[in-house]
Amino acid sequence: MSIQRLFLSTAMIAALASCAGPVSRSPMAVGSPASSVQPSPIPAASPGDEAGLQNFVQSFRPRALSSGISASTYDRAMRIARYNPDVIRLDRKQAEFSRPVWLYLDSAVSDSRIQTGREKNVQLSRTLSAIESRYGVPREIVLAVWGMESNFGANRGKMQIIPSLTTLAYDGRRGEMFQNQLIAALKILQAGDTDPEHMLGSWAGAMGHTQFMPTSYLDYAVDFTGDGRRDIWSDDPSDALASTANYLRRNGWQPGQPWGAEVQLPPGFNMGLIGKGTRRGDWAAQGVRRIGGGALPSGNGSIIMPAGARGPAFLILDNFRSILRYNNSDNYALGVAFLGERIAGRSNIQGAWPRNDRPLSTSEREEIQVRLRQRGFYNGEIDGLFGSGTMEAVAAFQRSIGATPDGYPTSILLDQLRK
Repeated sequence: MSIQRLFLSTAMIAALASCAGPVSRSPMAVGSPASSVQPSPIPAASPGDEAGLQNFVQSFRPRALSSGISASTYDRAMRIARYNPDVIRLDRKQAEFSRPVWLYLDSAVSDSRIQTGREKNVQLSRTLSAIESRYGVPREIVLAVWGMESNFGANRGKMQIIPSLTTLAYDGRRGEMFQNQLIAALKILQAGDTDPEHMLGSWAGAMGHTQFMPTSYLDYAVDFTGDGRRDIWSDDPSDALASTANYLRRNGWQPGQPWGAEVQLPPGFNMGLIGKGTRRGDWAAQGVRRIGGGALPSGNGSIIMPAGARGPAFLILDNFRSILRYNNSDNYALGVAFLGERIAGRSNIQGAWPRNDRPLSTSEREEIQVRLRQRGFYNGEIDGLFGSGTMEAVAAFQRSIGATPDGYPTSILLDQLRK
């Protein structure tokens, strides 16, 4: 699973509703997937938990059948359904501290990952060229997503998806969402792309080299090799990489355009223009310059500063937003963008990060959201996750007190809110 704090990975949020699967064909033979990954054992559950799950399996059967799942497919898949306590433990785990963007990117764009990406670029040159030609997504971006999601296939996930999703559908915090994912997984099995034993992935249901959730698999996975199966689990990553390119293209990737660029802001720049909510094409006229020289990328874009006014600035275009559709995290999208830049032999981020800032605990980040809500600036969920809604609320509060409205949460901001 990808290294970011759980967003349920990749393409999950973009396609949560159950969708129509591909034309059904005969199920593949057990053992036929060309994958070296072996499933992790499921630890023993309490008798009560296991009995509850098996009761759920029986009660869920009519819904699955009404969604187009055959009785034989359901019964075959559910023969391996068991309550997995590890899945529930991971679902309820919450990190105490949020990882600063610079530490996230240090790991995402590590020397070893860059080197492996370059090696894969050579090894899979013909396949990547064909994917790039068909979908218009640069090979370095496809490679970067692969590196971010599974470390180039090394960490595809070893949990059997059916037990994991059944456990989460029965006993998870987001039961309805995972019930939709379970139905989608059953549609994949019914289509014959894999079998229950070899449908492996993360504890949350993300699968294969680039960690597709089942609903997203149904929408975007492709049979690039032409063998009759959309096999994202195989040791051969061709179908998975092509599926990733297809996902990005169908979610707004513009061939021939960059994702954006690192930029330098002029003295006295209006910080109220920072954020994804502002899109314009005249940034050069505003004094914004590209780091390293050269013209700014053309097109309407936004400027983001993920570490606030004391950190680097980035002009992001539609292709950056396409990456956000894969995982709605600015940190993740920057990781993909700059891992891709480095795999392609281009520069890393040049600006300095405020590395001496104290990281905020989850409780402190939740307190910021609570206090912003009390002051009328925020109406989102109190979860300690700082997405665009929270950052816009922070910026609005900063403007109200005459501070630089960069939307960046710090201990100083929390002290200001406590006054």
